[in-house]
Amino acid sequence: MRGLWSNLFPGTPAREDTRQLLKQTKIFSTLSRRQLDSVDRILYKRFFEAGEAIFHQGDPGIGMYIIEAGVVLIVHLPANHHLADLQPGDFFGEIALLNETPRSASAIAKTDSALLCGSQPDLLGLFKRDPKLGVKVLTALAQITGQRVIQLDHDLLTLHQRLERTDSTPTDHA
Repeated sequence: MRGLWSNLFPGTPAREDTRQLLKQTKIFSTLSRRQLDSVDRILYKRFFEAGEAIFHQGDPGIGMYIIEAGVVLIVHLPANHHLADLQPGDFFGEIALLNETPRSASAIAKTDSALLCGSQPDLLGLFKRDPKLGVKVLTALAQITGQRVIQLDHDLLTLHQRLERTDSTPTDHA
């Protein structure tokens, strides 16, 4: 409902708690107060009960989420492999801002949770209206994605080295 009133009365100030949450979120941390208010106006809040799916692996990616309250579990199916427990201030689903590929994992509310949601069309529309804001957010997204790729490369190298050690360990056939 807040989004409706913000659209009808554009001068409506953003909630300070939401602005603080956005400022603490890496993807939005470099934004000015005015830019944070612009982002806040296009977000909507959703509530999920513990155990409820936020999205399923394979679903189309159409937006990102920021955790305001609660804990969200990210799992990869079919083995139900636990990837992460995300806390307030964490965000997920951000790849949907770049493309509409299917979700690579499922997100499930581990506890009752409140999430701020931003759709790709709304965010891209905002970036079109305010290109400086778009550059800041997309630069942050590129940096975060790059850091994650570097970490994945490191993890893969470590796994590969472990597998090589396992393969080269002599076995006792006595």
